[in-house]
Amino acid sequence: MHSLLKTVLLALVASVVLLMAVLHSWPTRAYSTVDVRQRPGSGAERLLEDRLPDLDPSAGSIPYHVKENVAGLLARNGCVCEGERDGVNLPFAKLLFPRVSAHPLHTAFQPSQLDEMKRRRAKEYQGFQMRSQTPADLLIVAEANSPLQYPTQGVEVRPLKTILIPGLALRDLPRDVYTLNFSASLGTFNVAAEVEGVKVRGDGEMHMTLSSFLLPNLNRQLQFITYTNTLFHPSTADTVQLETEGHQALFTIKIRHGVTPKLYNTGSGDKEYNISALVTIATKTFLRYNKLQDLIDSIRLYYPTVTIVIADDSENPRVVSGPYIEHYIMPFGKGWFAGRNLAVSQVTTKYVLWVDDDFIFTANTKLEKLVDILEKTTLDLVGGAVREATGYTSTYRQTISIEAGEEDGDCLHMRRGFHHIIQGFPNCVVTDGVINFFLARTDKVRQVGFDPRLARVAHLEFFIDGLGSLHVGSCDDVIVNHATKIKLPWGQSESDKAYAKFRYPPASSDATRTKNGLLYFKNRFQCMTHN
Repeated sequence: MHSLLKTVLLALVASVVLLMAVLHSWPTRAYSTVDVRQRPGSGAERLLEDRLPDLDPSAGSIPYHVKENVAGLLARNGCVCEGERDGVNLPFAKLLFPRVSAHPLHTAFQPSQLDEMKRRRAKEYQGFQMRSQTPADLLIVAEANSPLQYPTQGVEVRPLKTILIPGLALRDLPRDVYTLNFSASLGTFNVAAEVEGVKVRGDGEMHMTLSSFLLPNLNRQLQFITYTNTLFHPSTADTVQLETEGHQALFTIKIRHGVTPKLYNTGSGDKEYNISALVTIATKTFLRYNKLQDLIDSIRLYYPTVTIVIADDSENPRVVSGPYIEHYIMPFGKGWFAGRNLAVSQVTTKYVLWVDDDFIFTANTKLEKLVDILEKTTLDLVGGAVREATGYTSTYRQTISIEAGEEDGDCLHMRRGFHHIIQGFPNCVVTDGVINFFLARTDKVRQVGFDPRLARVAHLEFFIDGLGSLHVGSCDDVIVNHATKIKLPWGQSESDKAYAKFRYPPASSDATRTKNGLLYFKNRFQCMTHN
């Protein structure tokens, strides 16, 4: 009994000591509750709306003349997809004179589903806007003749850290006492040093006031104003309000973590590129093992040690092996974009070269040229050209633009062409979409990703998803050959027939409806036009 009591007392003492140690090591900073469902600092919107300068009432009576050629360039309150009428029906007219066609995307759904689909899409879009927008996106208009000097951009703080606010000053005004008020919603103000003759009230709070009889002393104090972020968010912005008698100013402080670099040690020298250390070739195959082997053989003629990653969703997969070959088996018919995701996920080099499994490398397939332009520019992805057996060569350059719409969604417009030629690379241009033969920064491709719901018909959807984050180029002097697809019916193998059945579904198929449905719901487009 005595032994049991002693054991209990020892356990009790140990528990008390452990509890005291935990309490001693517990962080002393008070944690506040933040509603991450909304954008922090959203009250700044109302503040900015109240402060936007009103139009001079007398301006309404001043006549003006609209310049249609300029005004027509401005965004409208809605958008419409309009196609071009068919012209004269001549042989090869569509190839020689391509016309713009328009397609509504809501037809991917049954009429009975459409209202519910619109409601769900609107709800998802509202959530997307809340996650993607910050007060740094709001319009701030600097009012005229303000004596306040303040930073208009470039102020940034890491979450829960402190910075000095640069560029603050008050210009001379005829007054007895100079007063300056600071307000914020996601952080507090303080002074890193105290200047004689300046009174500070509210230091360490979201609202702070400085006052002084001496303007030089006040301006000296403004050099030591600090801002500390107190409400954690990994990427947002705080709107700071600066006010003196009769004058106000607003500026934003970005709150975000620094971008963590992902660097690749290629081990290559400065004189020439080590393609094997820089590039991995990725492809997706389905049934066509003879063409895949032709691709591998052609690659090895020019790049014997470059790693080739193969994603394979054939029903009865065959072994594909050899030096520097990685073959990954997927569930049968898993799909085109799912295979791209799998292949790219296994790449460990700085760049990934995407090729179709029926391409053939030649002496014109100079990967060094594609590497060179990515190394020397800000491009994220650069496409080459594909030469058909007929001799026709295509880059499939596409410009992609989005016209803002209203509740029905935006309008997607795709056109053949490019934006401008790249200086120093006369065969290369900047565009938005390219052919299925491109070299890209591996991290950027993973960032955009390939929607695995696009199983059989997809390509430009990747570039649509990447619009705004992918900087795309195209060079027509790096060429890969395309194995011929022109075969008479009696010359087709069983694998050719099976492949064609999966690869080229009719326009009314589930694959096409899935593609249009994703454009409608996921990307919030109401329609698209293309030529």
